[in-house]
Amino acid sequence: MKKKIILLTLGILLIALTGCTTKESEKITVVLDWVPNTNHTGLYAAKELGYFEAEGLQVEIIQPSEGGSADLIAAGQGEFGVSYQEQVTYARTAANPLPIKAIAAIIQHNTSGFASPVDRNIVSPKDFEGKKYGGWGSPMEVATLKALMEGAKADFSKLEIVDVGAMDYFTAVKDHVDFTWIFYGWDGVAAELKNEPLNFIKLQDVDKNLDYYTPVIIANEDYLAKHPETAKKFLRAVTKGYQYAIENPEAAADLLLVDNPEIDRDLAVASQKYLAAQYQSDAEKWGLMRLDIWENYGNWMYNQGLLENQLNADGAFTNEYLPE
Repeated sequence: MKKKIILLTLGILLIALTGCTTKESEKITVVLDWVPNTNHTGLYAAKELGYFEAEGLQVEIIQPSEGGSADLIAAGQGEFGVSYQEQVTYARTAANPLPIKAIAAIIQHNTSGFASPVDRNIVSPKDFEGKKYGGWGSPMEVATLKALMEGAKADFSKLEIVDVGAMDYFTAVKDHVDFTWIFYGWDGVAAELKNEPLNFIKLQDVDKNLDYYTPVIIANEDYLAKHPETAKKFLRAVTKGYQYAIENPEAAADLLLVDNPEIDRDLAVASQKYLAAQYQSDAEKWGLMRLDIWENYGNWMYNQGLLENQLNADGAFTNEYLPE
């Protein structure tokens, strides 16, 4: 009788253990905003270091289609995406708004701006007169250039704007244009490595309203309402990934290269060292967003005639899924 009880007990334990080991992880798709780069390192670190797995998540990171991540996330083609405040603002104020919301800031302050080789003598928006700008065809670019030039009492009509698409900074300024819009953490750092000095006009230094969140992590509002615990698990893992990148930039760069070996390692490491100080910067914790940042840029976009409707900044973002 005792032997039967022992065997029965062992059988129950075996079934329980088998059930635990075969339980499937929750599958999550993350849609990037662009090709993989050091803005995304925390995501790859969370994947490679097992932070997602520890939260019971099986995460796939994919590149976006032509339209970017917002449309895909709104359509339920991914649970989380990488976007930027400008895209979220457009999406939420359109005639047919998209139900997306920002849930974490990857970088605390806008590190983008206008870059040019030093021999073009472009050190302020006043110097855009008589020059050729290479962009990607966004109305926001035109509005930003016009506003900055008008603020510097420059004649916007004397600026030529050329669509260079996805052409990189170095190719663009060598053969086609005088200046482009870059993220310093990538092209600016690359210029340092190449020993090609550039003049860089950081947007937030010219107009405080242009210190917006870029990039951010987004999710579908309906998904957040139905899966709040998954969102918290995801951001717990991602937060650990970015904290690792802050504390171990070189090792984190190597984790990015595991899935993306085509990236130049020297650039990845140098860029990661630059961004280590930018991810959290002066915020209390990584990912935190402020209402005034969303209000300032939303109002600026509306005043430039870029939005069909004024942004309700309160609804555009939330910090509630970030770890305590």
